[in-house]
Amino acid sequence: MPEGPIAARMREKLAEGLHPLRLEIEDDSARHAGHHHHGGVDARPGGESHFNLTIVAAAFEGQSRLARQRAVTALLAEELAGPVHALSIRALTPREV
Repeated sequence: MPEGPIAARMREKLAEGLHPLRLEIEDDSARHAGHHHHGGVDARPGGESHFNLTIVAAAFEGQSRLARQRAVTALLAEELAGPVHALSIRALTPREV
């Protein structure tokens, strides 16, 4: 399935900010049909509103789990303030993979 505009923007920001070795962004919005925030960018079924993220980056070395999540959410602040309602983050170092 092709990546939507929100996922693509998230991928670009994370790639530029963290230079990940691995970056997986899964649009999980379809599982939340009927949810109050379902619809994401265009308020239509299938919109981009819920995501699962797995990111592996050397930038996370020496950081706590909380610090890693804060680094990701800081880069995606604009998306989290608007169309993205939920983001599950799995942030790992290369050694943890």
